[in-house]
Amino acid sequence: TKTSVVKSLSCFVRQQKLQSYLNLNLTELLFQKPSGLMFRDGKKRIDYILVYKKSSPQVEKRCTFERNLRAEGLMLEKEPSLTNSDILFVKIHAPWDTLCKYAEQMNIRMPFRKKCYFTDWKKKNMGSRFQLKFRQLKSWLPRNPMKLDKEALPDLEESDCYTAPFSRARMHHFTINNRETFFSNSTRSRIVHHVLQRTKYEDGKSKMGINRLLGNSTYEAAFPPHEGSYKSRHPIKTHGAQNHRHLLYERWARWGIWYKYQPLDLIRRYFGEKIGLYFAWLGWYTGMLIPAAFVGLFVFLYGLFTMDSMFIVSLINKEICEANTTVMCPMCEGNCSSWTLSDSCVYAKVTYLFDNGGTVFFAIFMAIWATVFLEFWKRRRAELTYDWDLIDWEEEEEELRPQFEAKYSRKERVNPISGKPEPFQPFTDKLSRLMVSVSGIFFMISLVLTAVFAVVVFRLIAMEKFASFQWEFVKKNWQFATSGTGVCINFMIIMSLNVVYEKVAYLLTNLEHPRTESEWENSFALKMFLFQFVNLNSSTFYIAFFLGRFAGRPGDYNKLFNRWRMEECHPSGCLIDLCLQMGVIMVLKQIWNNFMELGYPLLQNWWSRRKMKRAGEQNKSKEQLPQWDRDWNLQPMNAHGLVDEYLEMVLQFGFTTIFVAAFPLAPLLALLNNIIEIRLDAYKFVTQWRRPMPARATDIGIWHGVLEGIGVVAVITNAFVIAITSDYIPRFVYAFKYGPCVDKGYRCLRGYLNNSLSVFNMGELKNGSYHPQYCRYRDYRAPPWSPEPYEFTLQFWHVLAARLAFIIVFEHLVFGIKTFIAHMIPDMPKDLSDRMRREKYLMQEMMYETELEHLQKERKKNGKRYHHEWP
Repeated sequence: TKTSVVKSLSCFVRQQKLQSYLNLNLTELLFQKPSGLMFRDGKKRIDYILVYKKSSPQVEKRCTFERNLRAEGLMLEKEPSLTNSDILFVKIHAPWDTLCKYAEQMNIRMPFRKKCYFTDWKKKNMGSRFQLKFRQLKSWLPRNPMKLDKEALPDLEESDCYTAPFSRARMHHFTINNRETFFSNSTRSRIVHHVLQRTKYEDGKSKMGINRLLGNSTYEAAFPPHEGSYKSRHPIKTHGAQNHRHLLYERWARWGIWYKYQPLDLIRRYFGEKIGLYFAWLGWYTGMLIPAAFVGLFVFLYGLFTMDSMFIVSLINKEICEANTTVMCPMCEGNCSSWTLSDSCVYAKVTYLFDNGGTVFFAIFMAIWATVFLEFWKRRRAELTYDWDLIDWEEEEEELRPQFEAKYSRKERVNPISGKPEPFQPFTDKLSRLMVSVSGIFFMISLVLTAVFAVVVFRLIAMEKFASFQWEFVKKNWQFATSGTGVCINFMIIMSLNVVYEKVAYLLTNLEHPRTESEWENSFALKMFLFQFVNLNSSTFYIAFFLGRFAGRPGDYNKLFNRWRMEECHPSGCLIDLCLQMGVIMVLKQIWNNFMELGYPLLQNWWSRRKMKRAGEQNKSKEQLPQWDRDWNLQPMNAHGLVDEYLEMVLQFGFTTIFVAAFPLAPLLALLNNIIEIRLDAYKFVTQWRRPMPARATDIGIWHGVLEGIGVVAVITNAFVIAITSDYIPRFVYAFKYGPCVDKGYRCLRGYLNNSLSVFNMGELKNGSYHPQYCRYRDYRAPPWSPEPYEFTLQFWHVLAARLAFIIVFEHLVFGIKTFIAHMIPDMPKDLSDRMRREKYLMQEMMYETELEHLQKERKKNGKRYHHEWP
């Protein structure tokens, strides 16, 4: 139409004028001092940065979008990049009136009066004599080295004030000492982001939002600026911090303070409550890992030191290491020969390190630990949501996604809470999309199981090859070689499929059209967890519960595709295979994750700086570049926010709890990794990433439910690992029922290994010809000379019954303890609950007094009489 043509021409003319102005002033700008975080006038603060290429063809959309941004009250200013001639920056400033308008629409809570700590004063001065003496004694003790100096951190004023939803009509309620600092940087960025998400760039309800413009390359990036450099030439102790980013680097992101507590209030102020809660949860999880790591290390050391006791010497040294005459059946067919039991001496000793009397205790301890961790995290979260003023946020500020509004704008219904009409997704549409999504999830899980089956086939082939290898060293340690290569192949498959899962999960989540951002993130996080959990643990479940269970017996082995003999367990059990699988995958995955989180951004940033230097475009040092240019050369935060960060830790939590009975060192490895992880993430957020949009949240989202589900799965799997995978139950049954010491009134395991090995006549392998040699194999079967050869013995059924009984007793006992502990620990501390109630009462009184005082001043100004009552 004529109107659109005129708009396009006017837009083109404005772009040409801007380009000529920028070309004329580019040389001048190169030799001026960078304006940092302000517009050219040095007064207006930059709240957001948009980046686009001059060569981008989306000129009309960009012009329309920027015109609508100005209509919404935002102020825009453009600057050329000093490092790339094709890049332009759009600096956005939100004036006071615009901030007030949208702060009221978004129900942002702002401070209006200092808090009165009457309850704390009363507790401090009216405590019992014992409490007063304890405080006095505590003051004499040396200072905790893990705490940060209070002088090193700023006094965050808004944490000491009562807050209420901002209202322009009641602006006199709020403490506005300075309009420039009343709204913090993170709040200003959040308001501008809200406007960017809901501004149109074309006519039509679906043509809105910065996300769509980023997707069609109208803009290259959109981010709030960092508050300056994170480094300074002067030491922070003598000259203080330049800005909050510098303070965060010195007091949080440096590796030298790895043992210090995190400055959570400062993290929350700079990055927002959502990221602050993540680091609070990560710190809490890491702290709770300390007792678990110590107990796991104690269980491992118990196995190490008791290995040299008389009991174990008789069992391992005499019955295994000195069993030179005990001939074991061949582990494969063809060129494989028999081997002696003494060849597995080292294997048996290593197995005992992880399969000893402390295994059951540690499994129960970790199940209880997981419950205590989650219950005390609820209390910690309640304290943080109170301190950060998030108690009533979710009901007030949860907003619809622009994509949802655009898709279902034609169908509306009244929101039962707000009473306002809003877009509505019909149930049939939601159900059909959900069914497609669930089908996609099952398809991906079946793909994982197919990959696991391929690894199983590889293990069967590798088992035959290694068992008949010419090199004697490999032939002797064929099980280690099979397990090691299988784990490495499995790890490569895991990392390859993870790339596919992320894209599929993103596609399925967008197909569902979630209503809000939290619903989108929860749906995406659940899919990613299901995919990666199955991908990471399916092979572990196979080794724990299926390896060696369907192998058959000599002379009647079960074969896959009538070709490859099923893998069987070592005479010392399958637990060492499970331990090896967990140890290798856990260590390799943590190393890979740490590299991808820090090493990859470091390499990318280094490469971008190198390209700038080689192109000769960087005429000034990095420190002299404007802040927007420096931020543009950093890496953006992950597209999925904190999902990847939480997912890594939740999967680690699964490794730490689900199969911990087989690998008691898992909590120690997790603790060491998390100590590095906290500072690595801090360094990445402060130095290597652009500043993310400061978002709000009241908890860790769907991850809490996932952690509770992992805790339940952990109890069941550990019960099965102890009962089925380990030799704890067979040894227990032998000591109490079949051992030589039963008649003497005490229990011992002398002769246990010989009892657990059945006999097979090797002559049956030679087409019925007589061969006097017998070999042994791991099972409870009758000997070939019995009336019913190779049938299961009575001891087999006794062991099976004991295993089932142990599973039932263990699960009921642990679940009972977990439920009791969960009910005994309240989700919110009582003193916090009392304080919240008192402050709510005080806030109502203050609102009443402030309104009355304001009304009296107004009446006095107008010369009218006034009374001391509510109008």
